[in-house]
Amino acid sequence: MASGIKDKVVILGMGCSKFGERWDMSPADLMSEAFEEGLADAGIEKGQIQMAWFGAGIDASNVGSSAMPLSIALRLPNIPVTKVENMCATGTEAFRGAVYAVASGACDIALALGVEKLKDVGYGGLPQRTRGVENDMYWPNLSAPGAFAQLASGYRAKYGIEKADLKRAMAHISVKSHANGAKNPKAHLQREITEEQAINAPYIAEPIGLFDCCGVSDGAACAIVCTPEIARALGKADLVSVKALQLAASNGEEAGFSKWDGSYLQTTRVAAQNAYNEAGISKPREEIDMTEVHDCFSITELVTMEDLQLSDEGQAVWDVLNGDFDADGRIPCQIDGGLKCFGHPIGASGMRMIYENYLQFHGRAGKRQLKDPRLALNHNLGGFPHQNICSISIIGRYE
Repeated sequence: MASGIKDKVVILGMGCSKFGERWDMSPADLMSEAFEEGLADAGIEKGQIQMAWFGAGIDASNVGSSAMPLSIALRLPNIPVTKVENMCATGTEAFRGAVYAVASGACDIALALGVEKLKDVGYGGLPQRTRGVENDMYWPNLSAPGAFAQLASGYRAKYGIEKADLKRAMAHISVKSHANGAKNPKAHLQREITEEQAINAPYIAEPIGLFDCCGVSDGAACAIVCTPEIARALGKADLVSVKALQLAASNGEEAGFSKWDGSYLQTTRVAAQNAYNEAGISKPREEIDMTEVHDCFSITELVTMEDLQLSDEGQAVWDVLNGDFDADGRIPCQIDGGLKCFGHPIGASGMRMIYENYLQFHGRAGKRQLKDPRLALNHNLGGFPHQNICSISIIGRYE
């Protein structure tokens, strides 16, 4: 029987570039910025890294489809490097590869790095270069704001939520994230906003307004992982370990004739439950101390709270408005500012989430620091509500 990943691998060191409009930086520069921090944090030499996983999401606009850009940028010593792409879960997918390699005994120390350089190529989220014939067939005339606006419609219809109440909750999410991001020197957007600004902003796809959308950024983040025994031998204490890594991909049912009603994310529910099982979590509301979720739009974050079992079905609107997920709430969400303030350099986002967990566990989050967190959950969603890939990672103090 599979025994899971819990506590078999720890994070030796992490690094994260400044996210934003990095006009003066190439993908290689961003990789180096994140890697240099991660290597120094790990306290090892580059030659001690034995395998690497490289995540980048938009190949045609960015670094290409091979793994060589990572090896060349970092001058890695001719080690195996694997290039991965799994839509918006790409960063977490790179992390998953490195963690599994260490857990299997294939190597002692592995690197995972995700990067995306989108501003220079004019990528604005729409239109998007093709991801292949399959997607061209399934996604004609589809836009991300339009698809997630439909999620809002499905959610409202199912639970009888008034339009004004949903809009107010969405605004609260954006205000909360901007307040957190204003305290983060690595965030793209570091300015607070008001609820009035969020509610009255121009619509992009009703009910999604300008301040309900995350932006487009450049950025990179990385993790160096090993076993607990190796970390201790290197003099590390207060270890941060991986508790669960789970992935769920749509099988086509949501997009066809099925029971899916458009009010939730099926893959998130599956991946979250599998992750809780792997991590040994039976009461997520009591055991999870902080979350980073895929807030591509504020409605996504709201619905995700229910899919993660952190709110009852149909109750996330009221939990959000009650401040349950604020910095001082029962389960802080996007304590670093989230996609809302970092933007979404696709290959880097999942790793950036883990980086914030890592800082929090080591008491290095500055003005954002939470009191003694033990477990953190990260959620990535690539694609659209009706067809997507979801990854869940749970990170915590090593026990």
